[in-house]
Order: sequence, then structure tokens, then C-alpha cells
Amino acid sequence: MKPVRLPAAATLALPRWALYALGLLYILPGLIGRDPWKDDAASFGIMWTMAHGGFQDWLLPNVAGLPITDEGPLAFWLGALCIKLFGWLVGDVMGARMSTIGIFVLGTVSLWHTAFHLGRRAEAQPLRLAFGGQPEPADYGRTLADTAVLIYLGSLGLLLHSHETLAVTLQGALLSWFLFRSVRLIEEMNTRNALLVGLALGALAITRGFAPPLVLIAALYLCTRMLKMASAPTLRHLGQTACVGVLVPMIWVVPAAIVRPYGMDPVADWLAWNASQLSIPGWLSLKAFFRVGIWYFWPAWPFAAWAAWAWRRQRGLLHIILPTCFVGVLALLILCDPVPESGDLLKLLPPMALMAAFGLPTMKRGAINAIDWFSVMVLTLLGGLIWLFWIAKLTGWPAQLAKNALKLVPGFKPEVGIVAVTVAAIATAGWIFLVHWRLSRQPSVLWRAVVLSSGGLILLWVLLMTLFLPDLNYARSYASVAQQIAARLPADADCIDTNVGSAQRASFAYFGHLPFAPVATASCSYMLLQDSIKNPTQHAPIQNGAPVRGGAVVPFRARDWTLLWEGRRPSDRDERFRLYRRVR
Repeated sequence: MKPVRLPAAATLALPRWALYALGLLYILPGLIGRDPWKDDAASFGIMWTMAHGGFQDWLLPNVAGLPITDEGPLAFWLGALCIKLFGWLVGDVMGARMSTIGIFVLGTVSLWHTAFHLGRRAEAQPLRLAFGGQPEPADYGRTLADTAVLIYLGSLGLLLHSHETLAVTLQGALLSWFLFRSVRLIEEMNTRNALLVGLALGALAITRGFAPPLVLIAALYLCTRMLKMASAPTLRHLGQTACVGVLVPMIWVVPAAIVRPYGMDPVADWLAWNASQLSIPGWLSLKAFFRVGIWYFWPAWPFAAWAAWAWRRQRGLLHIILPTCFVGVLALLILCDPVPESGDLLKLLPPMALMAAFGLPTMKRGAINAIDWFSVMVLTLLGGLIWLFWIAKLTGWPAQLAKNALKLVPGFKPEVGIVAVTVAAIATAGWIFLVHWRLSRQPSVLWRAVVLSSGGLILLWVLLMTLFLPDLNYARSYASVAQQIAARLPADADCIDTNVGSAQRASFAYFGHLPFAPVATASCSYMLLQDSIKNPTQHAPIQNGAPVRGGAVVPFRARDWTLLWEGRRPSDRDERFRLYRRVR
């Protein structure tokens, strides 16, 4: 027997304007007015270099002359294209983030349509009530789609990366689109759907490598076997999918292999990086997966686990088999990564949120009410604390809160931004209205259990990205250091050798317009060193930072150089930068 019994009143659709408003409140704060931080400055640097460089820069992703061949170029192409299209109007940083907005829309819309198509299938419908009154299939599908999106937006992992110009962000959105195209292929096994699934796989390959597409097509084939679909047409259409998945990366692989930009072979380096991402699962990757995953996938994973338990007695259900297979193979792929990164977990969120949406209707009313009260109390308390810390940093009262708020940004002078405070106040008023609606009306709609948790998380993000955005820019941006270096660098400087990392290099090139050494160049007359104050490397070769000029190690002897400037970010007590000029 199906574990779902719902009246039609529980499937009233979330107003479209409310869903759109939540989406805008989610994605725009953190994009507008935020400097490139260390986490995504390197990716922005690649996009900026492409947009202002030549054809070779589009074939060899690099940050102001520093080659970066660890990922495919698709995410950087999109960002660079948006810089060219919108940079003149909104600036290069926000221009690159226009691609981030498009990626966010692709991921959420694809997830909504995936849940909608699965939710209106006959096997997913609730049990018929004795006297009627059960929801219509389209209404039930729409409610599940809204629920899946709310769970997706309420996940902490998505919040961390959806506002960054990273390849893993595009990978997560493409995975969501792949889910939708896979559902359409299973519903209608035809050439068009097979080609579109292949397009999604090819885009994934040129974004983060060939391993995810390989395991995804294997998981898709496994789904068709578990659903007992006809073998011959399935293999024929999956063959078409595989062909397209191989052909799409060729738009970069073939030109890059022929041209060999700057005398380098980015394809060979990319293939070597792909091979290094696979190993036998070990204790390190297993421990990292569960330690990070517990909070990264919250609150999707408890609902998804409950869905697997609640539907365990049912067989041949597409809405359970599909996300379960994809979660399983992707989790195994992550465990095979010798050095797992939190961003790679993002590709698990779409299938997990999809599965969680089908677990929510099976939960008892008491459990849903407990989730509601937990969201109301905890998120309201955290929102109040953010407002209290903001008041403290401006007024100095309470004294201990003011001290804690300012100790991480020494030298920072707080000021009031009228627009930021207005947006924060409107978001807070919206949260109060949402809580009042939930407590006063006691609605029976299914999505009430997640609209509070998603809305509260969005509130906290909006408050941080408005009230504390100047503080965060001051603490995490390299803009001030770049301007200091630029002020001490002579106007006729030819080029700069350096060992700084890719994020710092991108920030210095963009904010300070520093002329770093191109990919292929002779020795420069200036050198920028980065080291640790606790472990200085003044008399050591440049070996501890990013490769210089494509991997060449530039020796450093103090007697050959004159110190022009030394400094660091006020918020970082260990990192140090020094600018030198060669003794002629």
C-alpha cells in the first residue's frame, strides 16, 4: 500500500509570486556589491582574462598568465561571455555573475520540472480517499515541485556555492538539468530526448571532467533495467546519448590540441587532472564525506532518508529509483576522490532534494509541526542576533558583542548604508509575516514544513549580505592590498614575477591592474612574493606558491633585489606580501 494519504487542501500551490520572490531574495544578495573573495576570485580571474584577452586565453584557462588546467572551460566561457555582454553596463565582476544568475535559474527550474513530471505520474499519486477529495495529479505534481525547490533552496551547501563563479556551481545546475532530461527520456524514449541527455552529459564533461558523465550514464542504464524497460531501444538511445556526450567536449579539445595555446597542451593536463581525481575509497574521503555532508545536505538528507524508508515496500517506482540510483553512484564517485572538496558535494543536492520532496508527504503531522517550531525558534533567534551584533558594532553597546563583531576586522570603520538597512528591514518584516501566517492560520498545505526553514535561511543570508557586507569585503577581499601595491609600482614597470596563489593573482590583476608575467615571457624586472610571517621564505626559491609562468621556478636571491613595499591585509595576521625590483 502506498504510504501517502492527502486531501486536496494539502496540495494548494504556492503562489508564483512568492516562489519568484524567494528566488530573487536568495540569489541577488551576495552577488550585488560583493568583491571577489578568495573562494571565487580565481574563477573570476579566468573569466576576466578570457574576456579581455585573445583566442588563446579561451583555449587555455589562465589567471593573468597563470595556467589553470584543473577544470574544463565551460563555466569560464559563460562568465567571460557575460562580461563581454554586460560588463560595460554593470562592471566586470557583476557581469561575470550574470552567468551565476543564469546557472541558478537553470538548476532550480530544471529541478521544479523534474519533480512536477514525476509527481503527476500515476504510481506517485496518494491513496484515494473513501469519500473522494484527493488531489488531482497535476496539483499534486505542482505541490511536490514547489516542495523540492524549497528544500533545494534551504540546503546549506547550495547557499555556500550558488553565489560564487565556480565550475562546481555550474556542475550542480547541469546535474539538475540532466535529471529532468533523464525523466523525459524514460517517459518518451526517442532520439530528441536521447540527444538532449547527451548534451547535458557533454556539458558536464567540459565543466568538471569525464568521471561524472560516465557514472551518470551507467546509473541511467541501471534505472532502465530496474524499471524493466525494453533493452534494444534503450541501448540504441543510450548509444546516441553517449555519442553526443563525447562530441560536445570536442568543441574545446580539438582546437586546443591543434593550436597548443602559448606552446602548452591544456588537454593533456586536463586529462591528467581527471585521472588524479579517481582512486580507491579511503578513510580520509569517507570521513570527510560524512563530516561535511551532515550539515552540507541539511535539511534534504533527513527527508530523503525518510522517503527511502517510507517507500521501501514499493517496487518499480521511477520517482524513487531515479534519485536513489543517482545519489548512490555520485556518492561513490565522491568517495573515490583522493582529495574531496566540499564543492563536489553540490552535484548530490538535486537528486537528494528530489527524493526528499517525495518523503515529506509520508511524514506524520507531529513531525512536520516539530520542524516548523524548530525553524521558527532557531532562525528567529539567529536573525535577532545578527541585528543585535549590527547595532553593537555601530553603537558600542552591548560592549562585549561590539568587541566580538569588530575584532575580526581591525581598523574597519562601520557605517550605515541606507539601501542595505532598508533591504534587511523588508526581509525581516517578510519573515515576521511568514511566521504570523504559519502560527495564526495553521495551514494544512504540504510545503508549510519547508517554507519556514527555507525562508529563515534566506533571511539570515540577506541580513549578512546587507548589514555585514562591508565588513566581509574588508576582511576577505584583496582590493586594499592591490591598491597599495599599484601605488608603489612604477608606471613603466614591464612585468611582475610572483609566487602568489591564483586567487590573489586575480585580485591584484583586477583591482590593481598589476602587469603579471604572461604565460610565455622572458624574466621580469619586478617580483611580488607571498609568504608566511611565521615561516618566512625570503631567501628561498619561489616554490611554495602557485607555479610561475606555467611551472618554471624563478630563483630568488636577496642581493639581486631591492624591496619597494611590504604589507598585508589587516584581517590576516600571517599572510605577507613584498614587492621587489631587480638590481640593475
